[in-house]
Amino acid sequence: MTRQRTASVSKQSAAAPKRLLMVCLGNICRSPTAHGVMQKMIEDKGLAAGMEVDSAGTSHYHIGQQPDQRSISAAAARGYDLSTLRARQVETADFERFDYILAMDRQNLRELKRQCPPGLQYKLSLLLDYSDSDYDAVPDPYYGGESGFELVLDLVENACSGLLDAINETS
Repeated sequence: MTRQRTASVSKQSAAAPKRLLMVCLGNICRSPTAHGVMQKMIEDKGLAAGMEVDSAGTSHYHIGQQPDQRSISAAAARGYDLSTLRARQVETADFERFDYILAMDRQNLRELKRQCPPGLQYKLSLLLDYSDSDYDAVPDPYYGGESGFELVLDLVENACSGLLDAINETS
């Protein structure tokens, strides 16, 4: 069963496009994978006119870089294209612009909470809050083997599906 969280429920009207921001540390593995998976799910369901997705990192380590090649390859094998994405850092304006700001782990969620204006904290949550997985965070695959990138995809696919269901229920 999908974990239901109210923290990310948007206060915008149903007619306004829903904007989602996926966030990890460097924006080269987990968050671009979540970005690519969610983008394809949105397109496949014919929701592109009413939803936007982006990704960013809490750090500045990889600004302007393409996602990690292992992320690109693992995603491509499942039909997701990450090749056009470029890393960027979370900006102050993101807290106003996005309806859902989804961290890949608790460390990045803490950093987002530190940066986020108090009146906008309701937009922040963990991506896996929308998953039926036993994991509570998307593990960083950067220093691991290929299986880590497959696990990221498994977790992200499950959570993105749950997130779309939750958004549709609140719209």
